[in-house]
Amino acid sequence: MRTWSHWINGHSVTGTSSRTSPVFNPATGEQTGVVALASVEDVESVLEVASGAGVTWRDSSLSSRTRVLFAFREIVARRLDDLASLISEQHGKVLSDARGEVQRGLEVVEYACGIPSLLKGEYSDQVSGGVDAFSYRQPLGVVVGITPFNFPAMVPMWMFPLAIATGNTFVLKPSERDPGASLLLAEMWEEAGLPAGVFNVLQGDVEVVNALLDHPLVDAVSFVGSTPVARAIYQRARAAGKRVQALGGAKNHSVILPDADPDFVAEHLVASAFGSAGERCMAISTSVLVGASADAVLERVVERARRVVVGPGHEPRSEMGPVITPAAKERIESIVSASVAEGAQVLVDGRNFSVPGYEGGFFVGPTVVDGVAPHMGVYQQEIFGPVLSNVRVDTVDEAIALVNANPYGNGTAIFTSSGEAARRFHREVKVGMIGINVPIPVPMAYYSFGGWKDSLFGDHHVYGPEGVRFYTRAKAVTQRWPERRGEVGATFSFPTQT
Repeated sequence: MRTWSHWINGHSVTGTSSRTSPVFNPATGEQTGVVALASVEDVESVLEVASGAGVTWRDSSLSSRTRVLFAFREIVARRLDDLASLISEQHGKVLSDARGEVQRGLEVVEYACGIPSLLKGEYSDQVSGGVDAFSYRQPLGVVVGITPFNFPAMVPMWMFPLAIATGNTFVLKPSERDPGASLLLAEMWEEAGLPAGVFNVLQGDVEVVNALLDHPLVDAVSFVGSTPVARAIYQRARAAGKRVQALGGAKNHSVILPDADPDFVAEHLVASAFGSAGERCMAISTSVLVGASADAVLERVVERARRVVVGPGHEPRSEMGPVITPAAKERIESIVSASVAEGAQVLVDGRNFSVPGYEGGFFVGPTVVDGVAPHMGVYQQEIFGPVLSNVRVDTVDEAIALVNANPYGNGTAIFTSSGEAARRFHREVKVGMIGINVPIPVPMAYYSFGGWKDSLFGDHHVYGPEGVRFYTRAKAVTQRWPERRGEVGATFSFPTQT
């Protein structure tokens, strides 16, 4: 079995701790390796390295940074299948989904390659007699990314390309459940010519996270995960004086109006609910069926859900793989069982699902639950599994009110052929990312990703223009160059334009 270790100062490092955590292949249920868990001493070591490397990196030219970024982009593109295969093995998602994850991460790298334009400041000539004013942005210093298991390549690539492009050094603390992608990305950075110490990987658990949040050398923290953890990380890091963006959980609704095409809706609902086994913060977990077309839509959803091919991620015909752990499987199935006790009806049942030849895998089949009400646990909880709950309402007003009453505000979608209804929906819902006939509205890299309400703690979304602003701080300079030493002309009043 392989031991997955750390990457510090351009080298693979075993660390000072003997603690480890098991790494599994979710499709087989077999343990394939262990990941080393860092100690507090390792945290100290990596932050000293990152802080030292930052002294040089922050003063590097924009052209030298872009050369490294372009080289990194080409290496990732060339080795995309290697990265996707490793993701599929440790996470369980199908290869096509893993490739898509890497591609979406590459889009942020490509956006970061334009950093010379993104960091342009402003200049105002002659704001007063002989006085000019200008502004520019500088890096923060050492920044930390704490990332989840469900996107072991894409979510880190939402963070570190812009953090590094803007002149910071980066410490990645990936999920201990699928640590391989982070180390492969580190090797790619080294091949691209990134100076040692600018990008580092520290494997670990809550002990490592808390040490990073408290350490005075850390200037900013980016996090993606569940809402309770996001809230805790935000509060602890802010108390330590750090800049924080902490993205939390989601309960994404998809509102289906009677004028939407039922076949189109069913295809997209099933793909968005069950892709990656529902382990996406942008997955549609709740459909809100408006009016009399509910039965027609659900009939097609049920038929399509029963045709989803569930199997190991490496098999080309598989459309959906396993969930990440046996504990996740047990939790998902228990939530579905509780919904039945509360009065819901299971139309497609994925509990006790087994794939021939992979009986030890952590599989949950596609599950469709009808008759769901807002008081039920299946509606209230972020399930993070292949479960589509269906709520029926009579009007668009009820649908919008339902979306807005939910404590999460990450993503939502509407299916309709009415431009008026779509416009009203996207203006009135209290949600950060909205799709119109697009069930998973993840913004392109030149926008920014982030939700509202309990889906985001902090003022900045990730990547895009918001990412540039998060990883930098602004300076405003007012300057004068006197023509002769003897000319002073100072005044005791507050300066004004002259």
